Formats: sequence, C-alpha cells, structure tokens
Amino acid sequence: MALLETKDLTMQFGGLTAVDNFEISVDKDELVGLIGPNGAGKTTIFNMLTGVYTPTEGSIHIGGKNAIGKTPYQIVKLGGARTFQNIRLFKDLKVIDNIKIAYHHEVDYNILNGVFRTKKFWQGEKKAYEEALEFLKIFEMEDYADTLAKNLPYGKQRKLEIARALATKPKILMLDEPAAGMNPQETKELMETIHFIKDKFDIAILLIEHDMNLVMGICERIVVIDYGKIIAKGTPDEIKNNPDVIRVYLGE
Repeated sequence: MALLETKDLTMQFGGLTAVDNFEISVDKDELVGLIGPNGAGKTTIFNMLTGVYTPTEGSIHIGGKNAIGKTPYQIVKLGGARTFQNIRLFKDLKVIDNIKIAYHHEVDYNILNGVFRTKKFWQGEKKAYEEALEFLKIFEMEDYADTLAKNLPYGKQRKLEIARALATKPKILMLDEPAAGMNPQETKELMETIHFIKDKFDIAILLIEHDMNLVMGICERIVVIDYGKIIAKGTPDEIKNNPDVIRVYLGE
C-alpha cells in the first residue's frame, strides 16, 4: 500500500478549476518531484494534502487512512508533514523551541500541570528539551540552539523548518519549493540535506521545486502539471525529453 495516494483530486474556487482529477501514488522511501509553471496548481495540491483546503472531489489516503476532512494537525498525526514556500518559523522563539513545538503531541502533562509548574511538567519539559537538542545535533545545528530563529542565515532557517517538520516523525515529508531564495551554495547544501533525510529517516518525500538542477538531481520520479492537470509522469530522463513538458515548462 502506498504511503500517499490520491484519486480524482479536484479543487474548484467558484467557476475556476485549480486542480483537475489529480492522481499520485508515493511509496515508502520514494522521492517524487511535482513540477509545473507558476499557477499550475502545485501549492493548491499541497494545501489539499495537508488539510488547509478540503477538496471539491476525490480522495486522499495517508498511510492507508482517509485524510479528507482532517485538519492540518490531524494530518500530522496521520504522518504527513510539510514545509512552506515562504518560511514559517516561530521567528521570535529560539531555534530549540521551534523544534520542541514539534513534540507537543508527545507531551504527557496537562494544562493544570503547566499552570502550576508541577513535577510532571518539569519532567516533560526536560524530556522535550533533550530530544530537541539531540535532533539539532543530527542536523549539526546544536550550536544555534539558543539563537532566535529570525537571526539565522536564510539557508539555516530553511534547514530548521525542515528539521521541525521531521521532528513530528512523519511518514511522508512534503517540501514546497525548499530552494526558493537560495544561492547556488545553499541549494547544493539543501540537496545534500534532502539526500541525508531520505537515508537517515527512511521516509517518503514529495517535492515541489522550480530549480530543475535540484529536481533532476535528486528525484526518482517526476509528475508534471499544467493548468491543474497532469501532462506527464516519468523518470527525470523521460521528463526532460518529453515534448509536452519542453513546450509548456522546460523550454527548448
């Protein structure tokens, strides 16, 4: 059974069909790219997959479970985590606090424990801190633990957002244009990070990206959409030689 599977996924805004019968299947350990021109419907698809939008029609299953009608935090519990094209960190919190937030679903103290600062509260906070610090070490960011997120270099902010998503222990990670705004060196480091994530965490990755060097360099399969419809599927070599893809997106 696929980790992520959609059928006939459609999203309409009034009389506009933004996504039309989109179908995709992503298996464990796969790294799949989703590409297309601006306005093709890529981020709308991510918003449906992660509970931001409720599809007009169609089905979504994550880990074999129905995801239609679920809220974003319920999608996280099903095993779907995402990043955003525009980085959405808690910028006035420390780096380690951004990671600790991802562990909230594992905290076993209640609101009263928090209000009265009970022993159970401090035990839970200590455990969350230690786990978050270990997670930062995996990404070689422990030296930034007490830095405010907004004071990180741009590439490190992107890395922190990905690390925070991974700290929720997802089955599939959805990356929305992770290379946006990066310089060539930062993009190279990002490619290495994505390879590392796939090998270290044994998860599936679905990637939206405009940087074709990155997409062609790391994706095993690619799905291409235009005006909300799939126009091609295949390996990187098949996609870059597909005449329809060349015509609407890659260019000669």
